[in-house]
Amino acid sequence: MSERGAAWRASRRRVAEMLRKELRQIFRDPQLYRILFVAPLVQLLVFGYAVSTDVRHTRTFVVDHDGGAASRELLAAFTANGAFDVVGRSQREADLVAALDHGRAAAGLVIPPGYGRDLAAGRATVQLVVDGTSSNVATVALGHAQAIAAAHGARVSAAAAGGGAPAPPLELRDRAWYNPELRSRDYNVPAVVGVLLFLVCLLLTALAVVREREIGTLEQLMVTPLRPLELVAGKALPFALIGLVDLVLVTLLAVLWFRVPFAGSPLVLLLATVVFLLSGLGMGLLISTVSKTQQEAFMSSYLVLVPAILLSGFMFPVDSMPPLFRWVSLANPLRHYLEIVRGVFLKGVGLERLWPQHLALLALGALFLGLAGGRFRKRIG
Repeated sequence: MSERGAAWRASRRRVAEMLRKELRQIFRDPQLYRILFVAPLVQLLVFGYAVSTDVRHTRTFVVDHDGGAASRELLAAFTANGAFDVVGRSQREADLVAALDHGRAAAGLVIPPGYGRDLAAGRATVQLVVDGTSSNVATVALGHAQAIAAAHGARVSAAAAGGGAPAPPLELRDRAWYNPELRSRDYNVPAVVGVLLFLVCLLLTALAVVREREIGTLEQLMVTPLRPLELVAGKALPFALIGLVDLVLVTLLAVLWFRVPFAGSPLVLLLATVVFLLSGLGMGLLISTVSKTQQEAFMSSYLVLVPAILLSGFMFPVDSMPPLFRWVSLANPLRHYLEIVRGVFLKGVGLERLWPQHLALLALGALFLGLAGGRFRKRIG
């Protein structure tokens, strides 16, 4: 028992020395220091503003064949809340088609002749034409237009009845939980946190090991008393610690700068991040065992990163994917981590609801680290 304990303490000392050596090497390089700590903050700022599914200020071309007070009130209702911006007017529908074809407008509002008379009679119709090139923009613009038209029609009916219009037989009152204002930033920014952590751990771990091989220092490490698994741990632990520091930085930026609500427990998020980093580090080390140059490692990391993001639910809901890709996404650690991050940030759920995702991350981390350790042992054995 004492011999086993002595061997364990000796192993810990070797890993600690390897960890200290890696951290000194990282902080000795100012460029790498900026990549590790400054770049994630800059990327979160850029993605936080750029990655948005909100559709506002839709460029709208107006063809008004009526030209009366009623049509002007309708246009005022469409532009009052900033959902639509009028960028052109004409009496010819051919001009509307030209504006859509050339990208000068994304929507067109056509008000027919006699609109004011028909509105007073309770049978008015208008036409909204949208550019379907972007299905998201078209769908959201149509939703805005329907809501504006319904609200404007209700106001006109109430005014015509002297404010005493009868109540509709059924009134739908909707309410969005967890994100009452339906801000896409509250949904996207926590996901960006996960993507940045995955990028840092995957790419830098793969490049660090291959760089050792390129400059010849990996052979020097092989002749030391370090065992293969100790060498793997010594290369992975520095980036795990850096990933945790990046987690704190980007989470503070998300909460304090973007005002993203944080309703859950920081300990649940920390635990999820630890097991998630195991997967990222394991995949990075696995890539390093099949790459001979840093360029090859970079391209391999890119080939892994893009499908991982697409199959994670970051851009598209996993439930809307074909069944085959939903099954494939179960092997994607980023998918499980984004479910945890969004649940912690927006819903405030705890480990009692998120334990399946934690368990999946732990299993994937053990799998990738085991594969990387086995291949690493074979490469240097």
